[in-house]
Parts: sequence; C-alpha cells; structure tokens
Amino acid sequence: MDLHLLTSPPTEDERDAVDAVLGEPESGWEGGERRDIDGHVARRGHEARSRRTMLLPALHALQSRVGWISEGGLGYVCRRLEVPPAEAYGVASFYAMFSTEPRPRTIVHVCDDIACRVNGAEGVCAEFERNVGPPGDRWVRSPCLGLCERAPAALLQGFGDQPFDMPFAPLEGGNLAALTKGGGWTAYREIGVGSTPQLTGRTPTDGPWLLRRIGMYQDDRAGLVKATAETGGPLPSNDPTLDRYRAHGGYEALRRAVALGPEGVIREVKDAKLLGRGGAAFPTGVKWEAVAKQPVRPHLFVCNADESEPGTFKDRVMMENDPYAVIEALTIAGYATDSDQGYLYIRGEYPVAHERLRAAIDECRDRGFLGDDVMGKGFRFDVDLRRGAGAYICGEETALFNSIEGLRGEPRNKPPFPVERGLFGKPTGINNVETLLNVLEILSVGGPAYAEIGTPDSTGTRLFCLSGCVEKPGLYEVEMGTTLRELLTMAGGVRDGRALQAILLGGAAGSFVTEDDLDLRLTFEDARAAGVSLGSGVVMVFDDTVDLVDIVLRIAAFFRDESCGQCVPCRVGTVRQEEAIRRLAGERPRGSREQEVALLGEIAQVMRDASICGLGQTAASAVQSAIARLGVFDGAVPGGAT
Repeated sequence: MDLHLLTSPPTEDERDAVDAVLGEPESGWEGGERRDIDGHVARRGHEARSRRTMLLPALHALQSRVGWISEGGLGYVCRRLEVPPAEAYGVASFYAMFSTEPRPRTIVHVCDDIACRVNGAEGVCAEFERNVGPPGDRWVRSPCLGLCERAPAALLQGFGDQPFDMPFAPLEGGNLAALTKGGGWTAYREIGVGSTPQLTGRTPTDGPWLLRRIGMYQDDRAGLVKATAETGGPLPSNDPTLDRYRAHGGYEALRRAVALGPEGVIREVKDAKLLGRGGAAFPTGVKWEAVAKQPVRPHLFVCNADESEPGTFKDRVMMENDPYAVIEALTIAGYATDSDQGYLYIRGEYPVAHERLRAAIDECRDRGFLGDDVMGKGFRFDVDLRRGAGAYICGEETALFNSIEGLRGEPRNKPPFPVERGLFGKPTGINNVETLLNVLEILSVGGPAYAEIGTPDSTGTRLFCLSGCVEKPGLYEVEMGTTLRELLTMAGGVRDGRALQAILLGGAAGSFVTEDDLDLRLTFEDARAAGVSLGSGVVMVFDDTVDLVDIVLRIAAFFRDESCGQCVPCRVGTVRQEEAIRRLAGERPRGSREQEVALLGEIAQVMRDASICGLGQTAASAVQSAIARLGVFDGAVPGGAT
C-alpha cells in the first residue's frame, strides 16, 4: 500500500489521544500550530528523538481512541517523536493487537489455543461464525489469553472516549449468547485463583508461601463484581490497597534489604540458590551481582511480565491479586543492583493486572515507596509501567528491550548480554514476576533457610499452572521435588475420571509426557535428566477424548504466527514444520510417512542450532516429543512411548 504519513492530517480525536500521552506540541515542527519563527529555527529535535521510547504508548493511545492506527494518526506520532514513517509503520504492523485498517468500535478476541481448544473453543468459534460471521472485523481468533484455568476465554475491546478491555472466562451461557447475538452482557471478574492455592512439603509458614496473600486483603464485598458494557465503564474495582498489603507484612522485606545493604541482599539471594522461574533457570544472584559490578551508569532493572506461553497464567494471578508485592520485589532488585529506574513490561492481554499495577504504582509513588527517596532510606527508585500489544516474542528479554525503546520487538544477538548492554544500551537486570516474588521470601527467612526448601539444586517452591482436562484447574504452589503424580492428585485427577492420554509440560515450547512419567520429580535437574523442561510452569492435561494431532497442529501454527521473521531458520522453519504436519495429518505425505518425520527432525535441528533466540530454538520441542513419546503419526497407542 502507498503510505502518505507526513501529509495525511490526523483527526481531532487522534491528535487529542496522542497529546494526552506526549503533551502539547510546542512548535510546527512537532505537529503544532506553525509560527513565523519555525521557518528559521528548529528546536528540541534531539529531545524529541530521545523520546522514541514513547512510540508504543502513543500507538496504544491511537488504537484505544479510534479503534485503529490511521495514516494521519501515525504521521502525527512520527512528527511528534521524530521517528521515520517507515520505521513507525513497521512497529505498528508488528503487534497483533494493533490494526492499521479501520475496525468497528468493539471487537472480540476469542482464544482458540490449546487450553481453550480442549474446553470447547471450536464450538465457541462456530457459534460466532453462525451469529456474527466469519472472523474479521467484529471478532478474531486469538492465541492464548492467559485465562487457561477458566477456559474457554475471550477478550472484548471497546474503543472511543471511554475505551475498555474486558476478559470473559469461562465464555459460556448468557455471555456467549449476548456476545454473539447482541444485547446486554455482563463481564465477571473472579477474585483469586481458579482453585484453592495449595502447598505440599516444608516451608517456614504452614500453608502457601508465594500465594498466601491471595484474597487476604481484598474488600469484604462479594467475590464477584460486575461491569456492564452499556457504560463501557472502568474495570470493576475490588482491588488490593497499600494499607492492606502493609498490614500483612508488606514492605518488611525492603526494610530488611536496606538493613543488609546491596551486597548483603545479593549474598542472601546467592545463598538461597534461587534459579530463574521464567524457563532459563539462570542463577538469580549471579545475574544481580553482574549488573551491580558494571562500571557504566545508570543501571536499569526490568520485570518481564509478558508471560505469553500458552497455558501460563501464574504471573497474571500474582499481579492481579498481589500487585504491591511485585512492586516491592522490583524495588529490592533495583536497590541491590544500584538501579534507579525500573520498568515493568506487561502483556497487552492482561487489562485487570495492568489497571491494578498502574493504581498500585501511583499509590506507592504518592506515599514515598517509589521516587527520589524511597521510604526515606536515601536511595532513588521508580517504576515505569509499559504495556505490550500482542507479541509472544517480546517475552524474550532483548526483544522486550527493543519494544520498550520503540523498535520492532525483535531479539538481539548475544553477546553483549543484558547485564553489560541491555535496555537503552545500559547494564540491565531482568527477571519475571515469580522469580522476583521469591526474593521477598528469601529476605523473610534468610538465604540458607530458603535453600533448605526443595532439593539441593532446585530450591524453594514453584508455581504450576494446571489446565486442560483436569478436575480443579488453577494455580498450585508446591515444594520443588513434588512429583507430577502428586500435583495431578492435588488437582483432583483427570476430569470425569477419564483415562490420561498425555501431559504437556512447559507450554507450547515444552514437551509431552505420558502416564509412565507421573513419578517425575518436578525439579530442574530431574526434568533435564528426563529430556523435558519445566519451562514457565505449565502442566496441561489431555484425556483420551482429545485429538492430539489437532493439538500438535495448533502448536505448529502458533509458532508460525509468532515468529518475528528476523532470522531465516525460524521464519522458514516454522512454516515448513506446519506444512509437513498438515500433510501427515491429512495422510498426504510427500514420499513416505518416515520421510516426512525425518524431514521434521531435520527442520527441528536447524531451528534449534541456528535460530537467534529461544522461540526458534524451542519451536519444535513439543512436536518432536509428540512424535517420539506419543507416536502421534504412526498409530501408536496414546501414552505409549516409542
């Protein structure tokens, strides 16, 4: 298409939306009213270019106000930020939640990913097609929305002067009929996790550890609160507050951190032998120490809350129900690594968590728990909340940095590593939500005591996201070393007493296991020895009614869609992988079945060995395990290893 971003004028709504984020323009060069002096002098160009980091917030503002990003609106953003139009269009077209074509004022994102798929998502999509029409302007199929414990799920977006984002889960009954046939509807937001948080094993407290505050400082009102679409009003309010958080021990960990000093905090984290909970399992204390020792200033610290792995929802539950703990933990990380600025990057599909974190950050800043003199302790730390826009790849740390900087969310080559040259080229620490929350418990009991929980090489507790064909889906906290069988028993076993066919560990980037693996201890070392990965804590159960070929196809399609396209092995490999699986599924192999399976193995090896980042390196993991362990394309009995 031909773009005329610098000549197409913005509408008043578009101009107002952008100015609300960037402030009023000060000259004609920035898109404001042209003055005589502007023909002779141009000022603040360098300052405007340094604000490119505001590109994503400005695009969000346009999308929220008018429902799409027009040439005129994008051109106005380009003038305000001094961003070349081609680059701005490249960013706007990169994210799934942005549209560069006109859309209606409301749109429904219906999840058809694997957790929702085994809980009726295809039936939901069929209902939409019958009553609304094919996917397009009014509704679209969506990858995982992070509501897997209440599948099937959808996200309704409304645009205009009062924009709103409302999750629906489970999508059934009256809500489904209303969304597909019109009329009034009500969005329900459940407080807490999908099932009762449970814990097995030894901890310093009798009961859940990371999950213990869930629901403890909620309002005394009913657990379900409502918001109606007619008002398009704000998200329902039943939120935690700073006073309630402090009444339950909040900010005591930060006081202990200040008493210990930065080096003392890092020592405790290293003594605890805390490994990262995002999938890579890198030693947290080692990472923090590397940032702290960098001579370049300033240092930055990022909380990666872009959990987009299908089947994962643990960070969402924690951010929605314990947002102040996330902020306190991030503040401790900043203090320990001598970072005076933090960033919290949250996925765009988490509107409730986003609103609660925004309110919590504002309250903490107003009351001195963030800012130039945190708690009067003589150090500065503040948090900037950034919202993604629908890109799985932005969970990769360097792609996340690029997204914050106003670039396409594409991974960077390593080295240099983030601890040396990360966000804005500065030494940067980065951890996910669960990893940071463990630091609060480490400072509460001490590093050595924390290390006594779990196993010598996998210390502490772990959050697992149980979904699929299970009686009690939800978020479970167990001591590291708990077996898969014990965890499944806690969740009530396979739904309706049916036979277990397979379990997906670690999400779409993980591996399938069978009933033969139920005695696997859930530790990093045991998973590694078994040739599987705990990943982001996904445990997705499939009973004997599930078509696993369909599940494998959906995983392959997911990686094809989510590949950023930067490197050839991933860009081409994910497409060729899906094509080969479709041929096998349709019993139309190119050559023999054995040749197609061998081709898939070769594609997997190339992606694993040559892709820039973890997306391409793990895009074939679940597919290969389904072939090897489940025999999905050779007629093997489900659950029988080959």
